[in-house]
Amino acid sequence: MIEKFTCIIVDDEPYAIELLKERLQIFNKNVEVINTYSSWEDALEGLREHECDILLLDISLHEKNGMELLKFVPNIKSEVIFVTAHSEFAINAFRLSVSGYILKPINDAELVHAIDKAIESIQIKRLARSIAQTPISNKIAIPQQKSVIYVDANDIIYLEAVNVYTKIVLKNEELICSYNMGRCKSLLPIQMFYQVHRSFVINLNYIARYENSGILTMSNNKEIPVSKNIREDFLKLSSKVARK
Repeated sequence: MIEKFTCIIVDDEPYAIELLKERLQIFNKNVEVINTYSSWEDALEGLREHECDILLLDISLHEKNGMELLKFVPNIKSEVIFVTAHSEFAINAFRLSVSGYILKPINDAELVHAIDKAIESIQIKRLARSIAQTPISNKIAIPQQKSVIYVDANDIIYLEAVNVYTKIVLKNEELICSYNMGRCKSLLPIQMFYQVHRSFVINLNYIARYENSGILTMSNNKEIPVSKNIREDFLKLSSKVARK
C-alpha cells in the first residue's frame, strides 16, 4: 500500500498554484493537494481549520508576508516549503526549520528534493507516534552456533556488528548471534530500534544522553557514535520518542 501525504498550497498567483499541482501530479503522485488559497486571509482561516502534511507557501501574498502567516498558526504541524521569487528571505526562512526554499521559476529537481525531504520528516513523526501508541512485548529467536535463545526485544539495549556476527547486549547479559547485522536487525520490531551507525543498532528506549559531537550514551554507559549523515533525522525521531 502506497503511503499518502496531504498538501495545501498558498500562493497569490492562480497560475503558480496550477503549476505546483501539475508538478506534484507528475513527480509525487503520493502527495494529494487538499486545499489551495490565493489570499493571506483565506490561508489563515484555512490553516487554522485544516491540517496537512506539507504546506507549499509563497512569501509575498498581496503585500503581506507568508512567514508572518506562520506566526498566526503557531501549532502548525505541517512540513513547510517556501516557493517564492524572493531570495532575500532564505536565511530567515530556514531559521523556522522549513523543509525547503524554492525560487521561482520552479526547478523540478529542487521541488522533488524538497518534497522528498519533507516526506522523510513526516515518516519519522509517524514512526514516533507509532512507538508511543503501540505497546511492544515480543520474544525473538537469537540463533547461536549450537542453539537458539529466545529473548524479549524490550530487554535489548543495542546490537553491535562483530565481523560476520552480531553482539546483542541486553540488560543482564550479552549474546553472540550467528547472523550478521543486517539479518539480525530484520528480527527486531522496527518501532523501537534504529540504526545509528553501520556497526550499531540501538533500542530507542535506552538512550541516556546525546552529545553534540555525535556520541550517544546508553543506559549501561556504553558510548555509541551516530553517523553524520543521519544525525538530523535521528534527533527528530529521538525527541519525539522522549516525549511519549
